[in-house]
Amino acid sequence: MENRVPKGFPEGFMWGGAFAANQMEGAYDIDGKGWCVADINEFVNDVPIDQKYNTEVTTEFVKEAMASENRIFPKRRGIDFYHTYKEDLKLLAELGLKTYRTSINWSRIFPNGDEEEPNEAGLKFYDDLFDEILANGMEPMITVSHYEMPLNLTLNYKGWYSREVIDFFERYCKTVFDRYAGKVKYWIIVNQINLIVHESFNHLGVAEDVVEDVLSAKYQAVHNEMVSCARATKYAHEKYPEMQIGMMLCGGPAYPATCKPEDMLAALRHNQMEYFFADVLLRGYYPGYAFRFFEDFNIKVEFGEHDEEDLKNTADFFSFSYYYTRICSKESFEDGNSVSRNKELPANPWGWSIDPIGLRILLNEFYDRYQKPIYITENGVGYYDKLEEDGHIHDPYRVDYYRAHIAQMKEAIKDGVDLRGYYAWGPLDIVSCSSSEMSKRYGFIYVDLDDYGKGSGKRIKKDSFAWYQKVIATNGEDLA
Repeated sequence: MENRVPKGFPEGFMWGGAFAANQMEGAYDIDGKGWCVADINEFVNDVPIDQKYNTEVTTEFVKEAMASENRIFPKRRGIDFYHTYKEDLKLLAELGLKTYRTSINWSRIFPNGDEEEPNEAGLKFYDDLFDEILANGMEPMITVSHYEMPLNLTLNYKGWYSREVIDFFERYCKTVFDRYAGKVKYWIIVNQINLIVHESFNHLGVAEDVVEDVLSAKYQAVHNEMVSCARATKYAHEKYPEMQIGMMLCGGPAYPATCKPEDMLAALRHNQMEYFFADVLLRGYYPGYAFRFFEDFNIKVEFGEHDEEDLKNTADFFSFSYYYTRICSKESFEDGNSVSRNKELPANPWGWSIDPIGLRILLNEFYDRYQKPIYITENGVGYYDKLEEDGHIHDPYRVDYYRAHIAQMKEAIKDGVDLRGYYAWGPLDIVSCSSSEMSKRYGFIYVDLDDYGKGSGKRIKKDSFAWYQKVIATNGEDLA
């Protein structure tokens, strides 16, 4: 039998970079844009790392943040990509990117979320942006919802907990599909849809003071979101058969804390509930283990009359982000399905473990599970970078990180995984999603701004720029 093991990355592999509108565009209050959830992500200095993250939010916090004149909300300014995108895209084309992932800010298109008609100025901006991406030789992959829900849907509804939002989001999806059908083939409807604990408010827009049972409210909210995703997928498939509709998880499995069967079972059950969202959106129905989990944790989720039929409209491809792995024990699972850091692994300054082999494990597991084309739509590592007096940034630690992860991707392809593309997270430094810091840098290109927005804004290539440029030019063969 001839050798059927692939030798390397397939021809036409999509080497790319990924961003989010809310972390880079800025211009939060111009051209008709409304308030979105990211506009109230606050940067707070001099507190422990784990206290910088936005988790549960009340309506009082939302209103105070909107009215504040002296607190720091970095995502309102981003890196001013709204005005610099032409120059930035030229740099990314020089890097060699074949494909470019970003999001549409929902609140630019429907400022309050519940309007009948979209904001033309917002639509025009993305027309121009997508034209520029294409002109620079990059295939756009566009996320419809990436932590940019209009805040009005929190204040005057209950975020995704309200079933009215299903129709609002479906209208938004139809609007952007219709507008950009000739420019965008690849779509992800919701970014990291399984993040309903970490990034909970940013994702679902449900204020904790307007619901009685927060955990049930989150699962009800994401149920409503999945129904809306399925309806939007049906519309795209019927009207634009050339479109590829994807779904996305935040990847990173939990390993058992020990080899005890009880810990093995706990890790299995934890991972099932991370994959649950993909099981629904790629298989078209709720799996039995989810109903058992809901019963064990006293979670209530109500189905609408047509929800089960709607959910049969499944996505075309699977995508996921990969940053770290965790560990799970019987005790941590029973204590709210929680996980903890694996101290056997090195970590970056923010405590995110570095586990390249975990990426190969996950790629195999996901392909075994779904047998769908896979795109890694985020992967990277945040570090403190230093701009030297000679104007250079030396970042060998970033090269080491990417080299190890890309090598494991190649191994997974040799394992038989149908991996179609890879998107390094934030090739251009942007504001951190989780902690709203500028100093947590992922990019191959340095942006001269600090956590307070001070600096020249100048873009400077780091040492890693030339390395990733070479990787792309050799289709992943030269990782030296």
